[in-house]
Amino acid sequence: MDRDADRNKDKMSTSLAENMQYLNERLAVDESFDLVYRVIQVGGREACIYFIDGFCKDEMMQKMLQYFMGLTKEEMPKDAHEMSKKSIPYVEVDLLDNWEQIVYFIMSGVFALFIEGFDRCLLIDSRTYPARSVSEPEKDKALRGSKDGFVETVVFNTALIRRRIRSTHLRMELFHAGNSSQTDIVLCYMDNRVDHQFLEKLKQRIKTIHVDALTMNQESLAECLYKKKWYNPFPKFKFTERPDTASAQILEGDIVILVDNSPSAMITPTSIFDVVEEADDYYFPPITGTYLRLSRFLIALLTYLMTPTFLLLMQRPEWIPAGFEFIMVKDPTNLPLVWQFLILELAIDGLRLAAVNTPNMLSTPLSVMAALVLGEFSVNSGWFNSEVMLYMAFVAISNYTQASYELGYAIKFMRIINLILTAIFGLWGYIAAIALMVVAVVSNRTVSGKSYVYPLYPLNLKQLSKRFIRYRLPGARE
Repeated sequence: MDRDADRNKDKMSTSLAENMQYLNERLAVDESFDLVYRVIQVGGREACIYFIDGFCKDEMMQKMLQYFMGLTKEEMPKDAHEMSKKSIPYVEVDLLDNWEQIVYFIMSGVFALFIEGFDRCLLIDSRTYPARSVSEPEKDKALRGSKDGFVETVVFNTALIRRRIRSTHLRMELFHAGNSSQTDIVLCYMDNRVDHQFLEKLKQRIKTIHVDALTMNQESLAECLYKKKWYNPFPKFKFTERPDTASAQILEGDIVILVDNSPSAMITPTSIFDVVEEADDYYFPPITGTYLRLSRFLIALLTYLMTPTFLLLMQRPEWIPAGFEFIMVKDPTNLPLVWQFLILELAIDGLRLAAVNTPNMLSTPLSVMAALVLGEFSVNSGWFNSEVMLYMAFVAISNYTQASYELGYAIKFMRIINLILTAIFGLWGYIAAIALMVVAVVSNRTVSGKSYVYPLYPLNLKQLSKRFIRYRLPGARE
């Protein structure tokens, strides 16, 4: 008997008064102004509606209320099931009797209707969310291709993917995480191409997340899904704000994770080669796409090696090749070169943070001050040498050739370690730092537990060539 009583506490009753008393206490409707409830007459019966002001469409609400209040006793169905099938002129209608699910949908903005004598709640999904336009993202731009981008509303994002993949094999499964936030998480994948073993493992990880809220959206979710080797800076996920990129990865058998309130998609499993790829590689002819891809790889390598190699050559001038003596520092060095590089590494990040938080109207004065103070005046004052400024300017600009912020900062951290080891131990420190970076990349693992450098290891020459060379689409005629 006690078990039956506990079960009944989880389910609504047929008494409207009891249901209203429970919900009014649970939702604290008298304390929150945006939680609205109203008692009406539906077909001669007492009824009550619950909704959140701001999530419901006003015109739709008005039409629904006019219809419900216009029902007569003769037209009134006998139960909730019959009413949902025959008497509600709306598409998205659901029936629930579990209080936890009912409260979740009400707090998500769904219109809830309780009727005296009905043992289930009628949930009408007429909600609308504040949203911006699906314009091209500021960071993930492409020279060609579509100019739309993900927004903070997950339903809009799934529609952008559905627009590109009109296949019955496309699946979009909904999950929730966070005891307080109840954040919506959507897994998008192709059922006939995905690794089902990894998919089930990923689902289980999401279901077993025990946090109060995903306060930082995707980053909070990423930390919950991948807890191993947090000290390895190389990204375990690929992030994109482009629907075409996400759709392409889904068609390749990857899983795309969409989180509500986040305008970007997480792609997994991801290798180092996946992170470096960009949409422009495929929006141009094969020869141009190959050039862009190889240029990106080369520039990424130079951003890591440029300043440590210069520092090593300044320690060992005899190693400078003939004809390249002009790279030597000619002016007096008032501050050790390694300290100049480290200070500028920090200063560049400071300027980046300042640019993010600077209002648009003050962006020009900030640029002028940065150019004068950290440019000409810092060299003339003797703090920095002009050669150091030149190489750090190249590194700062080259960082923006990578679409991934995470990869850019991973290279930055490894470059700083290389500078420090080279300054202390010379050539052996330089070699040790490079070995450390190789170990960090090779020992890293994707979320699925596979090699981070595949198809380099395990070696697959055919797939490896595709990572560097942009081939024509399969099926393209000569």
